[in-house]
Amino acid sequence: MAAISSAETPLPVGEVSRLIGGWIDRLGAVWVEGQITQLSRRPGAGVVFLTLRDPSHDISVGVTCYRQVFDAVADVVTEGARVVVLAKPEWYAPRGQLSLRATEIRPVGVGELLARLEQLKKRLAGEGLFAADRKKPLPFLPRLIGLVCGRASAAERDVLENARHRWPAVRFEVRNVPVQGVHAVPQVVQAVQELDAHEDVEVIVVARGGGSVEDLLPFSDEQLVRAVAACRTPVVSAIGHEPDTPLLDYVADLRASTPTDAAKKVVPDVGEELERVEQLRARARRCVVGFVEREERGLAQALARPSIQDPHRMVDERADRLDALLARSRRTLGHLLDRADSELGHTRARVVALSPAATLKRGYAVLQRADGHVVRDPGEVTPGEPLRARVAEGEFPVRVGTDTGTDTGTDVRGDV
Repeated sequence: MAAISSAETPLPVGEVSRLIGGWIDRLGAVWVEGQITQLSRRPGAGVVFLTLRDPSHDISVGVTCYRQVFDAVADVVTEGARVVVLAKPEWYAPRGQLSLRATEIRPVGVGELLARLEQLKKRLAGEGLFAADRKKPLPFLPRLIGLVCGRASAAERDVLENARHRWPAVRFEVRNVPVQGVHAVPQVVQAVQELDAHEDVEVIVVARGGGSVEDLLPFSDEQLVRAVAACRTPVVSAIGHEPDTPLLDYVADLRASTPTDAAKKVVPDVGEELERVEQLRARARRCVVGFVEREERGLAQALARPSIQDPHRMVDERADRLDALLARSRRTLGHLLDRADSELGHTRARVVALSPAATLKRGYAVLQRADGHVVRDPGEVTPGEPLRARVAEGEFPVRVGTDTGTDTGTDVRGDV
């Protein structure tokens, strides 16, 4: 219903702003298309602010949304992107300002396509198809290289010419297939599987020149990505130019920025390898020559030693020392024997001098009773008792007699 007003009863500005807000509230949620010109995502804030502009009419409107709404498309939506927004119009009466509160944001055209690819990328990455530990190393010099590319394409020419320039003996097994359009995915998948089953193919290169996002879309197809992930042969992705990154780049064992770069990474440069071999040979030669010269110097130093120049000198010196030691030992032993002989002679003379036999030789005799007891006192014997007289040259029997002319009254007489 229209508001009642006249020149005599005009409506205040605030009332008009309030009425506009009521009309806008009755409008409900609408889909709005525009271009993002300003984007504000404050760290930690739960609300995202952006400005949506209509380039054809040069009109802009502010949009607010919760952070989770914008995060759903944050990977593919930036400033300058065209989007479609489901939003509820809101009127801020104190300022008379129109804004939109968005509940859903969708990219338009390429943006929508990139959003779908980003979702597929996250899903495949969650399955581990892009994991680094799944990557297979490339052979140093493959016997046969499989090449999947368009027929008579610049990509095919770049790969073949650069590879043969680097290594003239390189061999290729080429599969020409459509690289865009509805038939591209199944034929590329078939070509990759055929080359993977080939026993002599040691690496597969999938190459295509640059193009738009739509042209490169077959190389982000889920069927192709899974087919490459299942290959036992290492796969090199050489799609488009440096900024182009289809999903094939993530699942391949090696990503090349261009087809020319793929040829450089797959085939070694014969000139560089020859130079590396020459460097290794020179290094080995220097090592061997240095080792021989070092050993020669050591040998010369060893030969310069006196023990090597005159080897008998040490033996002669040791022989003279040995002779001196033998003479010294003989003198020492002779002195020891002479001193021992002298001591033995003196000891023997003392023993002989103290021996009873020496006493007997001076004319003394030893009387022994029948039991062998030596008579030391005349009172030990009785008259008529037989005794034995021991002299220096032998012994003889005697008998104890009676001598009246002596005080003892005992006389010893021999029985000879």
